[in-house]
Amino acid sequence: MPVNDEFIHRLRAVPASTAALRAERKRISQEIAGLDPGQMLSLAHGLIDAGVARFVAYELVLNHGTTMESITRKEVEKLGRGMCHWGQVDAFACFVSGPAWRSGRIGDDAIRAWAHSEDWCWRRAALVSTVPLNSRAQGGAGEAKRTLAVCRMLVADRDDLVVKAMSWALRELSKRDPESVRKFLSDHRDQLAARIVREVNSKLSTGFKNRRKAL
Repeated sequence: MPVNDEFIHRLRAVPASTAALRAERKRISQEIAGLDPGQMLSLAHGLIDAGVARFVAYELVLNHGTTMESITRKEVEKLGRGMCHWGQVDAFACFVSGPAWRSGRIGDDAIRAWAHSEDWCWRRAALVSTVPLNSRAQGGAGEAKRTLAVCRMLVADRDDLVVKAMSWALRELSKRDPESVRKFLSDHRDQLAARIVREVNSKLSTGFKNRRKAL
């Protein structure tokens, strides 16, 4: 099993930019392909504990096939512990929880529990976990039923970062199933934050979140 300190040192030595860290992550992924899932998760936690940008650990997990094929809800939630910034939440949801949910490694019950959390990070994670269900770039085939079920649970949430996540979730689904999104907006217009209605309607009518960009 590789020594975590070696990878921590390498990641700290590259420029603190997403592109540079991602390039080093890709090199590390090639080197650790033979790890078993337990070793892979231990490495991911070591990087997180050392303060390395969380997306690096999450991408390492995503790109380690045997880990993603066997990951459990307990292991997913452990990887999300301590999230405190929207960027950390989005990396977790797009690279770990969303793909794990899509493949059946975690169930709808996990997402429902997060949606009812008192912690905005987990509520945002529930919504952003729908993005890999619908994003072609992330391998999603489009799942309106599961996406809208999460959105209904959080339709009245007014935390700004949850509102933004709701807008993102609906905008992503609108690329695959615009009619379902239109109906959701119509059914819940009086409950939804104005920002969500404005941005999602703009996406549906212009293809852009903000109408100004379409002009």
